[in-house]
Amino acid sequence: MARSRTAGAKTKKSMMHNDALGGFTIIEVVLVLAIAGLIFLMVFIALPQLQRAQKDTQRREDVDRLSSAITQWQANNNGRIPGQKEASACRPGEDTSISQIGQNNEACRLLRDYMNSVNATENAFIDPDGNPYQLEIFRGPSTDGPNGLDHTIYMYTQAKCNGEVVEKANNPRDYALLYKLEGSGTYCISNAQ
Repeated sequence: MARSRTAGAKTKKSMMHNDALGGFTIIEVVLVLAIAGLIFLMVFIALPQLQRAQKDTQRREDVDRLSSAITQWQANNNGRIPGQKEASACRPGEDTSISQIGQNNEACRLLRDYMNSVNATENAFIDPDGNPYQLEIFRGPSTDGPNGLDHTIYMYTQAKCNGEVVEKANNPRDYALLYKLEGSGTYCISNAQ
């Protein structure tokens, strides 16, 4: 009899153990789905912000490239910066050949000669959105500037950056470049010390 009791106890115990391992409870399934939903929601919310940040990083690098091109311009033009004589602007779709823009539109000449590819028909200086950059050159600090993301880089002669604001500089060869970022704020870079 002792044997049958222990055999019966083992059978009952193994049945209870098998029931416990038989599957998930509804609470466990709901909990796993809720956690997966939260992770998906966090990724869904963070992805556009991450993409904007990547585009803004590329835009900062493009403005830095333009600053390097201005340094090259200065080396080729006896230290003079573009726009030092008169303001000019270059917008997408404009013919940037010398016969169309003339010698005085230094904004188009800077983009054409220093920022675009060797192939004159291909514009290599484009925003991460796929639109060509525009360049507007102002003589001295101005209240004109970025209103929104319009792919325009603003250059101010005899100016320097003070945070995200442009102010007058003493040296006529100083300049500031200002660009409105997609995420928030503006990016300002200057050659002034």
